[in-house]
Amino acid sequence: MKYKLLGNTGLKVSELCLGTMTFGGKGWAKSIGNLDQQAADNMVKRSIDAGINFIDTANVYSEGWSEEITGQSIKNLGLNRDDLVIATKVRGQMGQGPNDSGLTRKHILKQVEDSLRRLQTDYIDLYQVHSFDPLTPLQETLWTLDDLVKQGKVRYIGASNFAAWQLMKALDFSHYTRVQSFCSLQAYYTLAGRDLERELAPLLKDQQLGLLVWSPLAGGFLSGKYKKDGQGEQDARRKNFDFPPVEKERGFKILDVVEGLAKEKGASVAQLSLAWLLHQPVVTSVIVGATKIEQLEDNLKSVGIQFSTDELKRLDEVSQLPPEYPGWMLQFTGGDRKID
Repeated sequence: MKYKLLGNTGLKVSELCLGTMTFGGKGWAKSIGNLDQQAADNMVKRSIDAGINFIDTANVYSEGWSEEITGQSIKNLGLNRDDLVIATKVRGQMGQGPNDSGLTRKHILKQVEDSLRRLQTDYIDLYQVHSFDPLTPLQETLWTLDDLVKQGKVRYIGASNFAAWQLMKALDFSHYTRVQSFCSLQAYYTLAGRDLERELAPLLKDQQLGLLVWSPLAGGFLSGKYKKDGQGEQDARRKNFDFPPVEKERGFKILDVVEGLAKEKGASVAQLSLAWLLHQPVVTSVIVGATKIEQLEDNLKSVGIQFSTDELKRLDEVSQLPPEYPGWMLQFTGGDRKID
């Protein structure tokens, strides 16, 4: 297991991160997974044994139950809290009231206390805003997060599911007002969905932010279960929860290349899909979640896969994005400003 710095910080996180959306099984998360405490303990233990020091959860996962199970696993296994980097999130609906969601000062201050209690810890390493809140001014959110860092309840702050302009606006506000700044973005990025490369990846590189990848197997599409004829989908997750969206025709062309390469390398389709992400310079850590310990074992092997230049080229060519303005124009006009 390798460790990378989280954005422009000195914090080291493992290149694989254990995702806990499969812990619990309440509400909408039932379609993702329903691991009980014992199964979750096994997942956490195997992850730690493999060198993972990074665990990601959220208050909305199973209506808070995922956080509870995660915190109890750390206690049950006798893990040293300070050896771990625990990340959770805030923004989603956590009640029926008009102020039970969003990124307001009121909601954040309530939810951070609830998350700390459920996780059985007195601080959160990485506190992430789960998505943009169009009703709350960014300054209200950032002032509140800055207060949490100063109080010692939060160590670092991150964003998730932001558009490039929203993220840059937040970074600029933090810079000019000297409040705590986002050090990472948690976003969707896969061989079957490389949209992030248009605007967000250049921004992350320029601003030295870390990238944490959620759903790296495209909601199971890149797991190896899916075939053009529909075979193997009966028990697959996408049968009941077809998310994130994947352009299927293009996706199966990608799978054809990945499957062929997997056979050549004696690896699984999932391993190669994860390994491709680990070979992308913009990626800090890839979040892996599993409903079975066998799936986790398979995912862990991705860290040992290497690609030749030709193999990476094959994967890039079949999955590359179609040209889009202004990207193609910037590429066309930028040739005279490259350093040889």
